[in-house]
Amino acid sequence: MSRNSSSSVKPPRIVGVDLFCGVGGLTHGLVRGGIQVSAGIDIDTSCKFPFEANNSAVFLERDVGKLKAEEIAPFYEGADITLLAGCAPCQPFSTYSQSGRNRFYESQWPLVLAFGRLIRKTKPDLVTMENVPQLADHPVFQQFLKGLVGYKKWWQVVECSSIGVPQTRKRLVLLASRLGSEGLELSREQVQRATVRETIGALSPIKAGERDPKDQLHAAPSLSALNMSRIRASRPGGTWRDWPDELLASCHRKDTGATYPSVYGRMEWDQPAPTITTQCFGYGNGRFGHPEQDRAISLREAAMLQTFPKSYAFTPPGSSIKFNKMGRLIGNAVPVRLGEVIARSLVAHVQAHVR
Repeated sequence: MSRNSSSSVKPPRIVGVDLFCGVGGLTHGLVRGGIQVSAGIDIDTSCKFPFEANNSAVFLERDVGKLKAEEIAPFYEGADITLLAGCAPCQPFSTYSQSGRNRFYESQWPLVLAFGRLIRKTKPDLVTMENVPQLADHPVFQQFLKGLVGYKKWWQVVECSSIGVPQTRKRLVLLASRLGSEGLELSREQVQRATVRETIGALSPIKAGERDPKDQLHAAPSLSALNMSRIRASRPGGTWRDWPDELLASCHRKDTGATYPSVYGRMEWDQPAPTITTQCFGYGNGRFGHPEQDRAISLREAAMLQTFPKSYAFTPPGSSIKFNKMGRLIGNAVPVRLGEVIARSLVAHVQAHVR
């Protein structure tokens, strides 16, 4: 491999483009791991500020389904090795009824296939994709893989807590390369499992409905009097089953209530958090209660559990914070740490083929 004569003297310059980039979680991680990202592409204009404010890359507002290869090519100028990365948006299956779930996923598959089309058109040296685990069992994934002609491929469902993400989050990770198969796998560095305490334990205490004056993202929504009583009756790692009868919701009194064991729970200090979702700011939406303060986790805490640095700016200074909007942006992000491990793995793979 000798795209650039200097590649035999110094490490090859790997340049990536991040499709469906969101607020930049994957990009930030790739850069930390040694890959230059020149552009992020997303249809959501809300992602432009956080992506560009925290990353030395251009945000391009485009529908990836309509994106042309000619729009990507200029961002690879000067690269020794090119990377196309992406996470086509798909929500967890459990969010929907079976019929609604199927309709939603059928509407999203064209985005996965659009990613495949752009790979075939741009022919990057490297490809990485991150997505929901259930994608691995769907025929569209096999269709996507068949389209990767000329690439060696590796994929696996990864438990993110095993690589240093303080969440019990599982994601499908795919790596593909035109260089060969040597070293084409996710690095399994020995890391100590990260916990809620070491991730957010040093943040200033706040109450429900309050905001840290020094950090507008460190804010938690208000709780009703009933939900305040409920969270005070909740123990770390527990559920609504710990409550006295007078605090139970009507749905929990029915036999079907047993199917909702994880709602209205507190996190545990010395364990990973549950999967951070788009509704992570709501106490009743999962086990998103703070381990000891009587409130749901703040938006900043959610972002840090997604392994964004504490300094990561999601909105311009002084702008208003909308919980639903910020929750969506944070919950949909690729954990920064996962992006970093992907980058280190790809850098090692490239080095194995250019030595």
